[in-house]
Amino acid sequence: MAETQAPAGYLFSEKHEWVKVEGDTALIGISDFAQSALGDIVFVDLPKSGKTVKQFETFGTIESVKAAEDLYAPVGGEVIESNSALSKNPGDVNSKPFDSWMIKVKGFSTSELEKLLSPEKYKALVAKLE
Repeated sequence: MAETQAPAGYLFSEKHEWVKVEGDTALIGISDFAQSALGDIVFVDLPKSGKTVKQFETFGTIESVKAAEDLYAPVGGEVIESNSALSKNPGDVNSKPFDSWMIKVKGFSTSELEKLLSPEKYKALVAKLE
């Protein structure tokens, strides 16, 4: 299997979601490893703006031709936007997992970021799973 992508500037949860902080906003999506394990993504169910999510709790679901899985928030806060483009093109998660954010969250705590994995630590975690 090819080496899992885990770009600099992203942090990862052990459940294979990523977060990228841009100012006071956190963009959240799933990792390259997760999309590869799921196979072809056919549906994504995301929360509406205004919903509060908590760190490491479910915020939606993702379905592929193989399975349906819960999505877990790597940080908590208020959802300010869901990526509506993914409802029309869920396969974008497969082709560009780090450009295909699912939700944007504000109001997260920087202390929550300390509970996440750096790209290097995430790659080490994935290497044990492969």
